[in-house]
Order: sequence, then structure tokens, then C-alpha cells
Amino acid sequence: MTTLVTGSRGRVGRALIDLLHTRGHAVRAASRTPGELALPDGVPSLRLALDEPETFRAALDGVTSVFLYAEASHTAAFARAAADAGVRHIVLLSSSSVRYPDAATHPVARPHWEAEQALAAGPVTATFLRPGVFATNALAWARSIKATGTVDLPYPGSYTDPLHEQDLAEAAFTVLTDPARHGGAYTLSGPESLSFLDQAEQISRVTGTPVTVNHVSPEAWKEAAGPYLPGHFADALLAFWKSSDGRPGTLAGGVEELTGRPARTFATWVEDHAADFRP
Repeated sequence: MTTLVTGSRGRVGRALIDLLHTRGHAVRAASRTPGELALPDGVPSLRLALDEPETFRAALDGVTSVFLYAEASHTAAFARAAADAGVRHIVLLSSSSVRYPDAATHPVARPHWEAEQALAAGPVTATFLRPGVFATNALAWARSIKATGTVDLPYPGSYTDPLHEQDLAEAAFTVLTDPARHGGAYTLSGPESLSFLDQAEQISRVTGTPVTVNHVSPEAWKEAAGPYLPGHFADALLAFWKSSDGRPGTLAGGVEELTGRPARTFATWVEDHAADFRP
């Protein structure tokens, strides 16, 4: 009974590998660049590129379950290869954005929506994990905070529900190892809706690093983000932040439903990543 974890270089994938391994479950780590992985002793790794179907067969050989990152263009092919290999269950790291009315065309939601559609139509039982905003998104502020103690934001009053990557990994562990959970869809969020101002304040308080939030125009933020963020994706983020500016969101109970305990707070996440923000 071996679980293949895709995206093993990511924080969620690596946390899930550690959980499976330490609790006695056979796990195999997959990555486009497996030679760069730092894994626990006894965890094998291999190359798998989700946009290269020719890598699927070898990666899936002997696997019974898969934790899958969304790669919409080849999800149907992956599902067929998984069925041929004898895989019984696929857990997809999807997104709560699939619930948007325009999910089929929305630039953020569409890859997840298409991946869900492909798996739902495929031959292998699939379970969908739909997290909202990852707490790790705040790491985008780390360089600026360390260098200048400032963060430039177009909508400082925008609310999100930051989710600790460890909570997502523990939720994934549950659905992978509990047959009663197979085939469902679970929406997950952090335990509190916080504005960006709230999050910056908590980073400052927990780390002891003063943080000042500068209110910049959406145009200025998009121009600054241009070198590393495609324009259509930046526009989608700006629209989301504008829609949630001053409006706390509705929280989801998926973490507690799956793990039996409340989700970790953002302050806990900051404690776990404090070194990333200190000069």
C-alpha cells in the first residue's frame, strides 16, 4: 500500500511525506527534480512531471493512492495511467475557488476546476481538498520586511483566512488513510478571517520585527509584481482583494472535520516561520 506524493518539493507535499513516513505508511516522493529533494531516510524518490505524460507510468508502478497537485492539461491522462497501474484513490489538491460562479473561466479557479472535472469523469475514486488562502502567501512579504520593515499593499484592509500548510497536510493524511473519507470534497480554511493589516501586525508582534504597511495603488502594485506575476493573474488577485476589502469572509470547517481539532492560528504559523521575517 504505497502513496505517491506529487509536488514533493512544496511545503504541503513535504509535510505529508513526513506524516505518512513517521506513521508507518509506505510513501514515494515525486518531483520534476528529484535530485534536489531532502527526504527522510527510507523514502524513495523519482522523477514525475505532471505536464509530461511519458513520466506517469514509471512513477505509478506499484502505487495504490496518490496525492496530486492540479495540472489540468493532463489530469485525464494521469487518471487513466493511474487506473492502469492499479491505483485505487487520488486526492487532489484543488482550491476553494472552484466554487466561484465563473470557475470554468476564472484564471485562478480554472486549472483546479478542470482538474476536478477530469478526475470526476475518470475511472479512479477521487477526493477533492479545497483550501482557501495559504498562510505561506505571507512569505511574499518576507524580503521587504527583512530589508526595510515595510510591505506595499493595494488593499491593506482585505480579509483572508490563512491556512497553515501543516493543517492541509494532516487533512490530506486523513483522506488518504481513512476509506470512509474517500470520494468526498472538503473545503478548508484557517480558523480566523484576518485583514492584511492584522496579519502584518501579528508578524511584527510575534517576530519582534517592526512592520509598516504602505498603501499603494493597484496600478503601482501590479507594476512592481510584473517581473514575477503574469498580468492576468495579478488582475485576478486585485479583484479578489478588492471584493474582500473590509469584508471578513466565511470560514470553512474542513480542517476540524478531518483532523478532529481546530485549525492552527496565523500567529502559530508566524511562530513556525519567524526566521523568515527577521533581518
